[in-house]
Amino acid sequence: MFETKEIAQSASVEMIDEGLRSYMIKVFNYMGLGLCVTALSAYLVANTPLIGLMYNIDQATRTVSLSGLGYLIIFAPLLMIFAFQAVITRGSVFATQAMFWAFSAIMGMSLSNILMAYTAGSIARVFLITAATFGTMSLIGYTTKKDLTSIGSFLRMGVWGLIIASIVNIFMHSAPLMYAISYISVAVFTGLTAYDVQNIKNMYYHVSVSGEFAKKAAVAGALSLYIDFINIFISLMNLMGNRR
Repeated sequence: MFETKEIAQSASVEMIDEGLRSYMIKVFNYMGLGLCVTALSAYLVANTPLIGLMYNIDQATRTVSLSGLGYLIIFAPLLMIFAFQAVITRGSVFATQAMFWAFSAIMGMSLSNILMAYTAGSIARVFLITAATFGTMSLIGYTTKKDLTSIGSFLRMGVWGLIIASIVNIFMHSAPLMYAISYISVAVFTGLTAYDVQNIKNMYYHVSVSGEFAKKAAVAGALSLYIDFINIFISLMNLMGNRR
């Protein structure tokens, strides 16, 4: 009797672990596809006439400035993050997925200036460094037994400070402030990567992730990791990128 019970418990654990692996793969697949959409969107804006919609380019002085639409696109991802929670709560799976793809595309448009400002080699190098950092922290978050909740709460408070400082610096154009924001962002979002992976894992264990909710939860988890990756990448580009 006891052996039968132990076997049943062992089988249950294996099923949970297999389900968790499948769920995490789905989350990372969404995130990876989101990054692909972002890269394609950034490339199209930087290499087609769409660039004229976002930027005012003065050929005489060779200066580039954001247009009115450009400013709207720069701030749109932040506004969409706030709207995303409402879509997850009340929207369908299709609406949640559509919101994620739209967010990824608009984020790519807002990052098109990176393709214009930095060399292709440095972009590729920083992307690989970002991927290695993100992968390492994801593994730590997935395997650690330490509860990262308190650390994550502290880091999320830091994100608000970074958002405010970044908005201020859009108008100040302060190089020292930009470098300070970049260094802090790397630290904050690197830590948040481990926290978010653990949080996604805990959601699987503590909430019944089945059916429609599971699909929306996977997209929500992918969005969190996508934001971590993008912010690490942008910050490292500011610190390590080689300008044209």
